[in-house]
Amino acid sequence: MRWRVPRDAAEGRPALEALLERFPALAVAEATPLDARFVRGEIVDADGSPWSADAPVGPEDELWFHRELREEHVPEAELPIIHRDEHLLVLDKPHDMATMPRGAHVLSSALVRLRRATGIETLVPLHRLDRRTAGVLAFGIVPDERSAYQQLFARAEVAKGYEARVRLGPETSIPTTPGERVMLLDRLVKQRGELITQVLPGEPNVRTLLEVATSETDGTLLLRLHPCTGRTHQLRAQLSSRGAPILGEDLYPEPRPSTDGDAVPGLPLQLLARSLAFLDPITGQERRFRSGRQLAGA
Repeated sequence: MRWRVPRDAAEGRPALEALLERFPALAVAEATPLDARFVRGEIVDADGSPWSADAPVGPEDELWFHRELREEHVPEAELPIIHRDEHLLVLDKPHDMATMPRGAHVLSSALVRLRRATGIETLVPLHRLDRRTAGVLAFGIVPDERSAYQQLFARAEVAKGYEARVRLGPETSIPTTPGERVMLLDRLVKQRGELITQVLPGEPNVRTLLEVATSETDGTLLLRLHPCTGRTHQLRAQLSSRGAPILGEDLYPEPRPSTDGDAVPGLPLQLLARSLAFLDPITGQERRFRSGRQLAGA
């Protein structure tokens, strides 16, 4: 990775000191001592020349180094591929698998697993699913085509269908009769560094079409959801705010261990990206992809 020293940084600080201040994680006990990495020539400048630990750095200087990975348990997991051609690869993603490498989920992420399994190093997700959400996840193969596909999602030109199984609470404010439909309108805000998305008063910035599929005797509903916008945790926040949290929920209405409250021990979040449909900007084809997974009951 590359770190460019900010323009307003002080002149003449030793490279090791500056790097540790910017990236404290480089000093954790499990990491290779940073001074040893300097000695081995692992910290280099933009031309590939090694930095020494005490060399002064200043504004706009660049320090390049590789990221060391923590020990990571990578459980066995199937990677059902729904579709693959020269343009797209579509995965039926399992629950509890991150889309992109992040935090403790690097080697176990869908992207890294697929690159290793297929040998396609150019794979990039065209959109994202929460780690806890399963279902249809599309990847682009050709770098020059990536922007055209990603713009479809940015312009909301992709028809997305989800299914969720929710538990009705005493203050549920969604329809409960099979066949009923309603448009959920909310203002959602997620602050940088916060775990959850907040539902706030004000002009709505998200829309989701909700349809009741089935009503069960155990007090749960199976819902079909069609988000017209794409905010982080949109469906989870909208349903929880209406007293109908998704089964297996651990973040809404507030973060809690998955075994607390009305969450079911061992049950994945019962949210499934059932389908994606769009007009392919590269081939002109009508694309329709559908997950083969099923949600569990309570």
